[in-house]
Amino acid sequence: MMDKSETILIVDDEIQIRRLLEISLKSNGYETLFASSGREGLTAAANYHPSLIILDLGLPDIDGIELLRQLREWFEKPIIVLSVRNSEEDIVSALDKGANDYLTKPFRTGELLARIRSAIRIRTEKDDNNVLEFGSLSVDLANHVVRKDKEIIKLTVTEFSLLSLLAKNQGRVVTHQFLLKEIWGYSYLEQTQYLRVFIGQLRKKIEDDPSKPALLITESGIGYRFGN
Repeated sequence: MMDKSETILIVDDEIQIRRLLEISLKSNGYETLFASSGREGLTAAANYHPSLIILDLGLPDIDGIELLRQLREWFEKPIIVLSVRNSEEDIVSALDKGANDYLTKPFRTGELLARIRSAIRIRTEKDDNNVLEFGSLSVDLANHVVRKDKEIIKLTVTEFSLLSLLAKNQGRVVTHQFLLKEIWGYSYLEQTQYLRVFIGQLRKKIEDDPSKPALLITESGIGYRFGN
């Protein structure tokens, strides 16, 4: 039985599926949250930070592939798609947009539970020792906490995503296009002004002297580099 701290968000408009999943997941030690639309799913994911999301693609308000894309702008934990759609195109599209796994309906509960355990285990292994330290600055990737001189620095979701992406690539130049694609998506590849705004905000929060940055270095015309 899994630790009760593992909470799973089910985004599905079929009440029968939600009831089945609730019974199966709770009997295996998971806490459950439910959303019957894409907008409800986005709100629940942002407010409750679930350990994993089970996502249907046929939602009444937002297509599941689009919802997946929006979630992956900031949600880093596992997402398993559970859908009646079974075409290769749909499966590839979902995986390309960031799904960790894909099961088709009807499904076997035992197989879904096994895939949930695998996804959470992989995520947990990745999160181990995932606190990056740079002098007085620490970035806790697992818990989304940034500290400077041991004081917590309040960052927005987008600011944290940008900082963590740069910090994980310490010393390497990360291009504008890569940052824009990873944080905002493919439709924002030309919007470099977004990066200037958020880099400016981050510098005010983490640099000793924002006018002479030592951590968030601009590589003119190319992108940004974190540290040396």
